[in-house]
Amino acid sequence: MQSDLPRKLSLLDSLAIVVGIVIGGGIFLVPNLVARNLGSQASILGVWLFAGVASFFGALACAELGAALPATGGQYVFLREAYGPLGGFLYGWTMFVVARTAQVSWMAVTLALYVSYFVPLTPLASKLLGILAILILATINYRGVSGGALVQKGFTFAKVLGLLIIIGGAFFFRGNPGTAVAATMPQFSLSHFGVALIACLLAYDGWVQVTFVAGEIRDPKRNILRALALGVGICIAIYMSANLAYLHVMSIPEIAASDHVGASAAERVLGPAGGTLVAVIILLSIIGTINGCFLTSPRIYFAQARDGLFFAKFAEVHPRFSTPAFSIVAQAVWAVILLLSGTYETLLDYAMFALWISYALMVAGMMVLRRKQPQLERPYRMWGYPVTPLLFLAVAGGFLVNTLIEKPGPSFAGLALIATGVPVYFVWRKSSRPTAEPDMSRKGAGRA
Repeated sequence: MQSDLPRKLSLLDSLAIVVGIVIGGGIFLVPNLVARNLGSQASILGVWLFAGVASFFGALACAELGAALPATGGQYVFLREAYGPLGGFLYGWTMFVVARTAQVSWMAVTLALYVSYFVPLTPLASKLLGILAILILATINYRGVSGGALVQKGFTFAKVLGLLIIIGGAFFFRGNPGTAVAATMPQFSLSHFGVALIACLLAYDGWVQVTFVAGEIRDPKRNILRALALGVGICIAIYMSANLAYLHVMSIPEIAASDHVGASAAERVLGPAGGTLVAVIILLSIIGTINGCFLTSPRIYFAQARDGLFFAKFAEVHPRFSTPAFSIVAQAVWAVILLLSGTYETLLDYAMFALWISYALMVAGMMVLRRKQPQLERPYRMWGYPVTPLLFLAVAGGFLVNTLIEKPGPSFAGLALIATGVPVYFVWRKSSRPTAEPDMSRKGAGRA
């Protein structure tokens, strides 16, 4: 069945979603945490490469599912097909109530913080600026997927160009940063490597969101794979190059001591203008990520509503703009409420555990569907199966176990947030469809 949302997104649009959402402020901030835990160039570069390869394996599994089920809602559809409507509902419930809306709120507040680098802002002005950013980007995506995709391409190109300027400048920099391991730096250990790996995995996060708009991508059976493989590959190349650049101009102890590694490196290479350039790139990254959230995430709630698992209003397509307009508005309103309440940061901390559960279940679900639906047409089959998905699951399992140990409060809170959806699902099913499961055969129900 065909989606009611028209297929307007090209490969370039899809690629901009992957790269634009993944590359954020992490590459400027995370390296100091990595350097504090790993005391050599080889281990620092190794953990970034390992995290990139693990993310790439996850993207390949996602590509198999996206090519086989190229429908609006993406990951929601994959989990629904693998685990039934309850699995899909819990995912959509978690994304709307906490994960993606809290992400938008947090990014909007961070945007205001970086604007204050140029223009001093009062606390009230910061909140108003964050709300204004949410409303503007929501409006752009409300008025058409093409407009949202154009914004995404523009900001993605600008921040990648800025990063390449910093990286290129660093390699022309002549200095002697003294990259030998300092006596105070930690010796290599698996526990330190694990802490650094978690930080790097979070810096690579976001590639799955391109599947949310799978129902609007042209030639999805080919372009979803291309966007995910090329997009994550580009991010790996940029992250590795950035770390090589940092190590070229700064010593490992200097990287470990700096709270803003990207700015420190840029200032050393480009002078005072370097810090300004980094602030601009981070601003571009934040705007691109917020825009990407409005371009992609509302499609989850849209698909969920089409399956009868959410308010019917969320399933409406705007008659003029051909967008899931109400879903976009609802995400914007809830994000503003979370911003005003100040709960977004705590909720986002809870949501990270829930997100990685969903990644693990998605990759495991790909394996489940190989057995459950062997007749399903699969234009792409994951390379290295079953070794590559098992490796991703091992990394995801390590991430979750480590998070449970290191942050038991947020981890169990994340589980509790997922669990709150269970009674809601059964109440919803009883009140809306007392005699049947959600109708997955209706037009626009999230199937390709």
